[in-house]
Amino acid sequence: MTGKIFSPGKLLLTSEYVVLDGALALAVPTKWGQEFFFAEIENGNPVVYWEAFHQGQLWLKAAINYKTWEILNANFQKPAEFILKVLKNVQQLSSTQFQGDSTYHLKTNLQFPADYGLGSSSTLMNNLAEWAGIDAFVLNELSLGGSGYDVAVAKEKSAILYQNTAESRIIHPILFSPKFKDELIFIHLNQKQDSREGINHYRSKAKSPQLIEVFSSLTSEIMKAEDIGLFSELMEVHERKLSNFLGIKTVKEKYFENCPVFVKSLGAWGGDFVMSTKFTGFEDYFSGKGFHRFFSWDDLIS
Repeated sequence: MTGKIFSPGKLLLTSEYVVLDGALALAVPTKWGQEFFFAEIENGNPVVYWEAFHQGQLWLKAAINYKTWEILNANFQKPAEFILKVLKNVQQLSSTQFQGDSTYHLKTNLQFPADYGLGSSSTLMNNLAEWAGIDAFVLNELSLGGSGYDVAVAKEKSAILYQNTAESRIIHPILFSPKFKDELIFIHLNQKQDSREGINHYRSKAKSPQLIEVFSSLTSEIMKAEDIGLFSELMEVHERKLSNFLGIKTVKEKYFENCPVFVKSLGAWGGDFVMSTKFTGFEDYFSGKGFHRFFSWDDLIS
C-alpha cells in the first residue's frame, strides 16, 4: 500500500500560553505544512526505512527494526531516537501499523524552514495518526505534550477556535478571513523560540480563573472585530495583559519601540513570527531593524 498525507502548519493568533489552562484560542492554518509519503511491502522484514526532508533536501535517514526497537543505522542519532519513540507509540495505539512483519518506507517533507515554528512536530503527529488510524491528540500527548491546538489545526485543516479544559477539548472549525486581512503582515524574527522554555516560565506563575476568562473574552472580541482599528487595539490589549502577567517585555518594547502600529507575538514569545499591520514605509522599517522576511496574509495563511 502506498499513499500521501498532508497536514498544514499553524499560527496561534491569541491566548498563547494561557491556552494551556483552558483559555479560548484562535489559530489559523498556513499554506506550508508537512507531507508524509508511505509504502508498505509484505516481505517478512520488520524494518522502517525513514527519510526526512526539509524543503526537498534530505536531512535525516534511519532504519529501525520495529520488533526489537533498535536503530539499525542513522545519520543523526538523537533525531532517530525521537522517531523511534514516536513510532513505538504509534505501534502501541494502532491495530494495523507495525503489527506484522512488513517493511515500511516512510518519508516526510517539511515545506517551511525549520526555524519558522509553524508546527514541524504537530504536523508529523497528525500525519502519522491519520496514517495509522489513531487519535492524534493521544499520540501527541505520549510523544510531546502541549495544549494540542497545533494538532487540532493540522487535523481540521482550517482556522479554529480551540479550548482544552480538564473536562473536555472543544474544537470549532471556523472561517476566519477578516475584511482587513490585506492590511495585516507577518514578520519572522530570525530565530526559533524554544516553546518549552516559555511554557516552563508560564507554569511557574500562579494563575486565576479570572485571568483565563480575560483572554477567552479577548479572543471572542478579536474574532468578531470588523475593522483594523478595533482589531489593532484588541491585539495591543492582549499583548500588554500577557506581558504584565509573564513579567516579560512585549516584542514591540524589545525590537520595535518606535513602530507606529501594533506588533503582536504569535506563539512562544521571543522568536518565530509576529503579526503587525502595514503602514507607510513598513518594508524599509522592518528591514532596517534586520528583519527581512515578512509575508502578507495571502502569502502565508491557507
